[in-house]
Amino acid sequence: MGALPLVSWIVKALTGKQLVHIGTGNISVSAAFYHGGTLAGIAAILSEASKGIGVVLIARAFFGQGTSWELIALIALVIGRYVVGRGAGTTNVVWGFMVHDPLAATFVFLLASISFIIVRDRQIAKYGVLLLFPIIELLLHVEDMPRIMAAVILAGLLGWIYSQIPDDFELSIGEAEQESQAALKFFRGDYKLLSLDDKLDESRVGHKAARLSEIRRWGYPVPQGWVLSPYDDPEILIETLYPSELSPLVVRSSAIGEDSEQASGAGQYETILNATTRQRLKEAISRVKLSYENPNAVQYRQSLRLKETAMAVLIQQQIRGVFSGVAFSRDPMTQQGDAVVIEALSGNPNDLVEGKVTPEQYRAFVVDTANFSFVQLEGEGKIPAVLIKQVAYLARHLEDKYHGIPQDVEWSFDGQTLWVLQARPISTLLPIWTRKIAAEVIPGIIHPLTWSINRPLTCGVWGEIFTLVLGRSSSGLDFNQTAILHYSRAYFNASLLGAIFRRMGLPPESLEFLTRGTKLSKPHLTSTLQNLSGLLRLFGKELTLLRDFQRDEKKYFAPGLSQLAEESIDILEPQDILYRIDSILDLLHHATYYSIFAPISASLRQMLFRVKDSEIDNSFTPEISALKSLNILAASAKVMFPEFDPETLFEDLALSVKGQEVLAEFEQWLQKYGYLSEVGTDIAIPTWKEDPCSVKQLFMQIIQRYSSAPNQESCVKTSNGFVQKRVNLKGKVTETYSRLLAELRWSFIALEQFWLESGVLSEQGDIFFLELAEIRLLIECNDLELVQGLQSKIRVRRSKREQDSQVQTVPLLVYGNSPSVPIAPSSFYSSQILQGIPASHGQVEGRIKVLRNLEFLPEVNQETILVVPYTDSGWTLLLGQVGGLIAEVGGRLSHGAIIAREYGIPAVMNVHNATSFLKDEQWVRVDGSRGLVEISDDPRPC
Repeated sequence: MGALPLVSWIVKALTGKQLVHIGTGNISVSAAFYHGGTLAGIAAILSEASKGIGVVLIARAFFGQGTSWELIALIALVIGRYVVGRGAGTTNVVWGFMVHDPLAATFVFLLASISFIIVRDRQIAKYGVLLLFPIIELLLHVEDMPRIMAAVILAGLLGWIYSQIPDDFELSIGEAEQESQAALKFFRGDYKLLSLDDKLDESRVGHKAARLSEIRRWGYPVPQGWVLSPYDDPEILIETLYPSELSPLVVRSSAIGEDSEQASGAGQYETILNATTRQRLKEAISRVKLSYENPNAVQYRQSLRLKETAMAVLIQQQIRGVFSGVAFSRDPMTQQGDAVVIEALSGNPNDLVEGKVTPEQYRAFVVDTANFSFVQLEGEGKIPAVLIKQVAYLARHLEDKYHGIPQDVEWSFDGQTLWVLQARPISTLLPIWTRKIAAEVIPGIIHPLTWSINRPLTCGVWGEIFTLVLGRSSSGLDFNQTAILHYSRAYFNASLLGAIFRRMGLPPESLEFLTRGTKLSKPHLTSTLQNLSGLLRLFGKELTLLRDFQRDEKKYFAPGLSQLAEESIDILEPQDILYRIDSILDLLHHATYYSIFAPISASLRQMLFRVKDSEIDNSFTPEISALKSLNILAASAKVMFPEFDPETLFEDLALSVKGQEVLAEFEQWLQKYGYLSEVGTDIAIPTWKEDPCSVKQLFMQIIQRYSSAPNQESCVKTSNGFVQKRVNLKGKVTETYSRLLAELRWSFIALEQFWLESGVLSEQGDIFFLELAEIRLLIECNDLELVQGLQSKIRVRRSKREQDSQVQTVPLLVYGNSPSVPIAPSSFYSSQILQGIPASHGQVEGRIKVLRNLEFLPEVNQETILVVPYTDSGWTLLLGQVGGLIAEVGGRLSHGAIIAREYGIPAVMNVHNATSFLKDEQWVRVDGSRGLVEISDDPRPC
């Protein structure tokens, strides 16, 4: 009942307005009065009063009059009202409490009225009522402890809700009947001046304002500010502010979607400084709102396929900066390492971000990552080194607060305080990809065929698990983006997984915690409550995991594996082999669910029951079981041949009857465990059955190390069967999954052999450089052009694998979808080379177009290299259409550089006298990774 948005429906029906998009955004009775009028307000009071009365009467019908259950019913109503209904539930409680205990309600009303007349402070009166309510219940019903406890919980819940939502004060029915419209306005239930001290909703006021509000409430220095949502009347705010020459205001955009993880919006909208009068403030607000429709901004949103939203406006006290600048908590060019990149100058930061000057550049290197200690600086200039270190410290701390997402921080130092003017994600460094888990799940260099099978299986099953919890909240999440290959190695999307876990009400580090023991942060209570039903469904799946696996093993896995083992692959035609592959993939889809869930379940239970690793018996794990069996076999061989030559061991065994028995046992062992390989999840790796050399070597090493002394190894003592059952299940799942992968590999090997004989493929291993969809296509339509095209792809992919195998140190984290790669040498001779600041990765060749101003926009295309004096927002209209950018001034953190990176075009900044030195139609190569501009003769003469 609390979740039913009756007030919203009433106002919508009577006025057509959506309360969630106007005023405070809370669906309150007082908001209904102001935005919907008297009729809507009265109807809202009646609807909310009926809810409060209704739940009390329902509880009374079941449990009798005056019990604690009536208050418990009100608690449930308030939770629904807050979590889903976007309101505090004050009116519900007032009327419900009047029916529950009329005597106590009368005492509360009288005492609250007297206290309000005396103190004349609405906040004190509001919280005073919450304090009086349980006290009076205690005095009147001292013997009924459950009732008193329920009253305390209800009062505490309301107090917490009041602290979480922006001033959702609702008048009681008695006050509402007596107060006029003017009185309602006085109580600000009609209109709330939103400030950066409030908890702001980014969907209503934009990411910029919401983030600054959050950072200010965390305790960081953010200039005082006020926010106009897209639907607010600015006149009310203007009348409350007093701008002057001594206290100027700055008016800034806070478009919904700006400064988000999807797009920075850098330089696309207006920022107006020095609003010193109310008239100038009004004009500035109007200009900022209109800037949403600027051609630059419209094209920018279209280029990045952003949806059209609206413009909120942020008004702040203007800081008179002695030094100002921008800091990136991670280098946007190297995309890794411990350096914080800082660009700074004297005065305010506007000239810097607009690219009109070349700033001083610094790099602060992190020495102590735990305590964010910076002791090594690169760069010299006028800015004090101690301030640069403070800025680096600030940038890295904000990154840490935002779950490791790299931050673009605009700052200003007024001589006393280091102010945060803006903080947003560095969109070009997102998402963040991590090897922490992937390196264990699917290690090594991955072949295309393995990835084309593994990725949809893994991402699909993770998507099913997440959807189970999130339900409708999973809309908009692309689970296919859970994993990717960089340097031919697997990486998981840490940004996406963190966002999913936060949406589920779990800490963003949950996956790493379950698999590697990473320390957890505190989950958000509201999100947890919203997803409680989904989490309970997931918990239910965990409880039935063993039973479900036993059912599927009997129904699918055991019969399927038995049939596959009996089938002769060598006599099958390609179409039959493809059918066999599809049947295995169907079984693998079922098995992948258990291969993901079982290890997590085992880790979670081990953590909850504090069971040490030494108390766990892992003998059900195939690798452990195989090694134990091999040790027993080695003991028999050592007894028969106490002295042997390792190089001739197997030949010597074959010369005796007992030795032959050992060899027969070894063959049986190989048949039993031959489905295993060095990397069980990679079907491109030969199994032990195919290549027993490594196993034979291991066998000889065990024999050499074997001692006839009694085994001193202590037996494993399992202290908790609840945990051990999950560990055993994990081992059984691993066996099933590994056997299915081995059968899948052998199917592809048989298919490859068929194509090697027919000339479709050139050499062994070629098939693993094709993707599954390409193999299907090749079976369905085996024409010459397709074969030649696929053979060309195989050569390219083999070459890439060879290159990636040369990468000795693979980064643990990769920022963005285009990680830095070794820079290729220049492809042509340069008669002249110009050096600048590398600002956006990539190399491009093209024809120069010098543009000194925007009076006439030239015709440009992807072959055009644009040369400009600087890169403020006016130039960005062209950036989405050209192939590269060269600017005379500016740094890598200017708006132009940020937009160039978002568009993916190479850019070099701070090329002195570029507009004079470079001429129209010159042919150049721009290397945005090294900051070089190479001038050459046109390689395509007329």
